[in-house]
Amino acid sequence: MFRATLAGLRARTARMVLSSIAIILGVAFVSGTLILGNALNAQVHDNLARQTRGVDASITVNQDSDAVRGPNPPKLGQDSVDAIRNIPGVAGADGRGGGSLPLIKSNGKAAQAFASTIENTPQLREFDLVSGTYPKADDEIALDVRTAKTTGIGVGQKVSVLGQGDTAVPLTVVGTYSQGSNALSLSDMQVLLTPSAIAKLDKQSGVYQVVVAAAPGVSQQDLVDRISAQLGKNFKVQTGDAFTQDTLEHAGRGSGGLTQFMLIFALISLVVAAMVIYNTFTILVAQRTRELALLRCIGAERRQVFGSVLLEAFVMGLIASVLGLGVGIGLAALLQKAVGWFSGAATSVSVPLTGTVVLAAFAIGVLVTVASAGLPALRATKVAPLAALRSQPDSHDEVRRTSVLRVVAAAVLLLGGAGLIGLGMGLKDPDAALFPVGGGTMVMLLGVIVLGPLIVGPINKLLGAIPSMLFGVPAKLATANAGRNPRRTAATTAALVIGVTIVTMVTVVATSGKQAAGAEVDKRFPADFTVASSVYDHPLPATLPGQLRGVPQIAQVAATTETPMTVAQSGDQEIQGIDQSAIGSMVNPKLVSGDLSQVGPGTIALNKSAVGTAKLGDQLLVSTPDASKMLKLVAIYDARELADGLVTLDTFAAVAPKVVGYNHILVKMKPGVSAGDGQAAMDKATANVPVAEVNSAAATKEQLNAEIDSLLTLMWALIGLAVVIALFGIANTLGLSVLERTRESALLRALGLTKGQLRFMLVIESVLMGVMGALIGVVLGGAFAWVLVEALSSPDLQLGLAIPGGQLGVLLLAAVFAAVVAALMPARRAARTSIVAGMAEA
Repeated sequence: MFRATLAGLRARTARMVLSSIAIILGVAFVSGTLILGNALNAQVHDNLARQTRGVDASITVNQDSDAVRGPNPPKLGQDSVDAIRNIPGVAGADGRGGGSLPLIKSNGKAAQAFASTIENTPQLREFDLVSGTYPKADDEIALDVRTAKTTGIGVGQKVSVLGQGDTAVPLTVVGTYSQGSNALSLSDMQVLLTPSAIAKLDKQSGVYQVVVAAAPGVSQQDLVDRISAQLGKNFKVQTGDAFTQDTLEHAGRGSGGLTQFMLIFALISLVVAAMVIYNTFTILVAQRTRELALLRCIGAERRQVFGSVLLEAFVMGLIASVLGLGVGIGLAALLQKAVGWFSGAATSVSVPLTGTVVLAAFAIGVLVTVASAGLPALRATKVAPLAALRSQPDSHDEVRRTSVLRVVAAAVLLLGGAGLIGLGMGLKDPDAALFPVGGGTMVMLLGVIVLGPLIVGPINKLLGAIPSMLFGVPAKLATANAGRNPRRTAATTAALVIGVTIVTMVTVVATSGKQAAGAEVDKRFPADFTVASSVYDHPLPATLPGQLRGVPQIAQVAATTETPMTVAQSGDQEIQGIDQSAIGSMVNPKLVSGDLSQVGPGTIALNKSAVGTAKLGDQLLVSTPDASKMLKLVAIYDARELADGLVTLDTFAAVAPKVVGYNHILVKMKPGVSAGDGQAAMDKATANVPVAEVNSAAATKEQLNAEIDSLLTLMWALIGLAVVIALFGIANTLGLSVLERTRESALLRALGLTKGQLRFMLVIESVLMGVMGALIGVVLGGAFAWVLVEALSSPDLQLGLAIPGGQLGVLLLAAVFAAVVAALMPARRAARTSIVAGMAEA
C-alpha cells in the first residue's frame, strides 16, 4: 500500500505541485515573520547592549525614596560624578545626560534635536565612532549618522544650534557616530557634545545616570558597596550585571508588536491555505473513486485507504514546508529592507534561522496539510468496492443536501458573533469595545463560510443571468457548472471571501478614519495657516504677529499663548490667552451658555469640563505664582480641541506676566489669495524666525492621509497574499474539475461546442466564482466596517461611514481579471483534449 501511494504521487506530480503552492505561501509568511522577529530582537539586543558595555556600576536616583517627593529631591550632577571618581576602587566615572538642543537645518529652520554628553572614559562610551573624532572642545559637535544623512552635513562643516535667547551658535562637526537605544534617543535628530557645552547651551540639561568602571581587582559588588556607603539611600546603585539584565528585559518590546501584527496576517493566510488544501483533497478523492474502490476490491482495508490519503498529504506538506521555508527566508530579508525604508534608516539584513523557526515551519506546513486532508481522507474510507464497476463523475457525497448539523453550526456562529458585537457596542470605551466587536465580526464571517453551500446557489443564479443572456449556451453551461456542486463552489470561494472581507473592512474603516481626521483638522485649524514653534521650549517671538500683519496677502493675525493657572471652584487649568479679534471668528467653539463676544478685559470663558461648581456671572479668582486677578465668567463652551479656559491677551499678561512669546499664531488670508501664494507669503514672512513652523489645514490633511494610505498599502499587501492563495485555489479547483469532467467536455464537443466556446465556458465559470467570492466579501466587509466604525465612535471623535467606491471597484475588477487568468491554463488543457480520447475516459 505504501508503494502504491508513492507511485500515485509520482503519477500526479503536476497536480500536487499546483496544490502545494497555497501551503508554500502560508508557510513562507509564517517562517518569514518569525525570522523577521528574531532579526529585530537581535538588533534591539545589540543596540541596548551598547549602554551596558564596560559598566561595572550604575547610579540613578532612587524613585522609591521619600526624598524624591519632598521639596528638595535628590539629583545627579557633575558634583556627584566628581565625588564618585574619588571613591577608592573607581577607575573611571562619567555622567550620562543631555537635553534639548534646536539644530538649524540647511533651510534656516530649527528642528528639535537631543544632545547627549560624551563620556571621558573610553570604555564607558555607548557610542561607536563612524568617522572623524569625538568632540573635545565646547565649539565642536558630532552628529549621529542618521542626522548627518538627513541634514546633509559632513565632517569639517559648520552647523548652528540655537542657544540662549534663540541666538545662533556655530559649531564645527568633528565626527559622526552610531548609537543604540538610550534614554535620550527619542528623535531622528541626535548630536553629541561635551558636558560643559551642553550646560552652556541648555540650562535645563542634566545628568540622569552615572556609570562607573572598576579598578583592576575590584569586584562589581565591592564597587557598589563602596558607592552606596558614600551616596546613601536616595540613590539606586546597581552592579553592571544587574544593569545589563534590567536593560535587556525590555529588548523585545519594540519588535514584538510588529511580529504579532505580521503573525495575524500569517494566520489568515494559513486558514485560507487550509481551505484550498481541503478543497483540493476533496476533489482528488472524488476523482479517484474508482481507484480507491479498486484498491478495496483487491483487499485494501479502510484504515489503509485512510492512511494512503494522509500519507499523500504528509508528503505534500513536507515538500511544501521545505520550499516555504526557503521563500520565507527571502521574505524576511525583503521585510527588513521594507522596515528600513519606512524608518529611513540603513538596515542590515540578517536571517537568524533558529531551530524554533524550522520546527514551526515544518509543523505548520505538515500539520495544516494533514489536518486539511483529514475529512477527505475519512470520506475516502466510505467508498464502496462496488464503485469500481461504474463511472461516477461527481461524488454523491459532494452534491448531497446541506446537513442540519451545518445549518445549526452556522446559526450558532452567527448568533454568537452578533452577541459579541452587541456586547462590544454596549461598552462606552471604544478601546474596550474594539476586541469584542472585532472578534464578533470574525465569528460571524466564519458563520457565513459554514453556511456557504446555501448561499452560493442563489447568488450564482443571480450573477449568471447576465452572461447567460449575453453569451448564450457557453455562459448557461458555465452557470450550471458553477452551481452543480454548491459545497465545492462554497469551499473554493470561501478563501477569497475571507481575504476580500478583511481587505474591504480595513479599507472602509481607514477611509472613514481619514474623513474623521479631516474634520478634526478643520476644527483644530479654523484659520488658513497656523504658525507654531518647531522647538517645544522655544516660544514664538513677541514681534512675529506685527511682522505678519505687514504682509499684503494677510487679512487677520491672532496670537495665542497658554499656561497653567489656578481657577477658583475648579483648580488648576490650562488657560489660553488669545487676541480678542479672533474670538468668534478664527476661534468659535460650540457654545453651551453665555456669550463669547463678551470675552474681554476682566472676563473669562471656561470649557465645560473645567467649570466645576462655577456659574455664569460668578467672579473667579484666577492666579499664577506671579500674580492673580478676579475674572467674571461670561461664557461656557464645549470644545476638546481648545484649552480649559479662554481670556484675552491683556488679561493673560496681567495674570501671567512672566510668560513671554506665543505658542501659536493664527493667520487668515485675504479673499482671492490661493493656497500656494499664501504658503509662499507665510514662508517669506517667517524666514528670519528659525523656530517658526508654518502649517496649513490642507497640508496637515495631506500628511495624515499619506500616513493612513501608507498603512493601508501595507495592509493590502499583507492581506493580498491571502487573496493570491485564494485565487490559486480557484485555479486548482478548475484544473482538477477539468480532469474530472474530461468525458463530459468531450461529449459537449461532440454535440457541437467549439474549442473557443469550451474555453470561454471555463473562463465564465471562473469569473462567476471570483465575482461571487469578491462580492460576498465586499458586502460582508462593508457591513463589518460599519459595525467597527460605530463601535469606535465616541463623543470626542465621531466617525462616519465612508465607502471608497473607487477602491472597492478596483478590487472587484482585480478579482475578475485574476479569475480570468486563473482559468487560462485549465481552459487551454480542456480545449487540447481530443474528443475521442475524452469519450474513452472511464
